[in-house]
Amino acid sequence: MPPSWRNKVMHAHMTIGDQVLMGMDAPPERFQKPQGFHVNINVKDVAQGKKIFEALSEQGNVVMPFGKTFWSPGFAMFVDRFGTPWMVNVEQAA
Repeated sequence: MPPSWRNKVMHAHMTIGDQVLMGMDAPPERFQKPQGFHVNINVKDVAQGKKIFEALSEQGNVVMPFGKTFWSPGFAMFVDRFGTPWMVNVEQAA
């Protein structure tokens, strides 16, 4: 590995509740700015949704603050500090 890659992530594994996200740093020749998609996290609890939103949006750009919508008791859209677009969605009670 070249010295500039010593602090990069080869493989990452994050568990959020019972969901798993995996990722890695792209080599410079393969990197493209994320666009045209959002990573969505769907949870059942408003408090959990808000906690996830607050942690992932820290130092990022909030597009739609966490709050109630007509389809969800808690929803947010944001871009994290690394440039990845996210949505957090809390399921509507049955």
